[in-house]
Amino acid sequence: MGGWQLYGLSDGRGLNKVDAKAIPLQAYLGPLGMPGVTAWWGLNKIIAPKAGETVLVTAATGAVGSVVGQLAKLAGARAVGVAGGAEKCIYATETLGYDACVDHKSARFAEELKAAAGPRIDGVFENVGGEPFLQALRRLNDFARIAVCGLIASYEGPTTPLPDMRIFLVRRIKIEGFIASDHPDAWPQALAELAGHVAAGRLRWRETVRQGLESAPQALVDLLHGGNFGKMLVKLV
Repeated sequence: MGGWQLYGLSDGRGLNKVDAKAIPLQAYLGPLGMPGVTAWWGLNKIIAPKAGETVLVTAATGAVGSVVGQLAKLAGARAVGVAGGAEKCIYATETLGYDACVDHKSARFAEELKAAAGPRIDGVFENVGGEPFLQALRRLNDFARIAVCGLIASYEGPTTPLPDMRIFLVRRIKIEGFIASDHPDAWPQALAELAGHVAAGRLRWRETVRQGLESAPQALVDLLHGGNFGKMLVKLV
């Protein structure tokens, strides 16, 4: 929260001491940081998947989505991802353990999502918005839960419109937007559980690293256009 800079002055408030002996230091900016806690909260507190349910995760290989998919599997749910490109979809299924992953760039996206998701979707962890979200709404089960974490498709383009609102009534759907920083009391539990998964090898992640503070603006632009694979990081020195 100190800004894009090489140095910062702090009285210690808002800082946490971390142990980099067993876990790489940068993991505390990814699965053991804000992205990991965001994944943990949205999945456990909003979607709350039951064993055997189907959870759809958009931006499935990003810093947040990659953790969501793995936590969903640990909860006994069936995890279906949406990602951009064949390489990311292969990583989602072969490394992260997703049961299926659909490329949103495919000309047959709607058809492929229907086949991958199965009869109905019980939970949606939404990071993108746009067409993937609209297609997911058509596949929802009764009493489905939607955690709205991000709408990256709408940041530079048109906003995502809602369909006929009857779907929310007829399907009795719960939809909730959230920001992890609103729930500071949950962070210790979330981080403890995530650290346990990392230490046991149950949680995997990937990073895209750019060199030098001067690369930060372009790194952000590339992030918004899907140019990252996993967590986007800038190495300062």
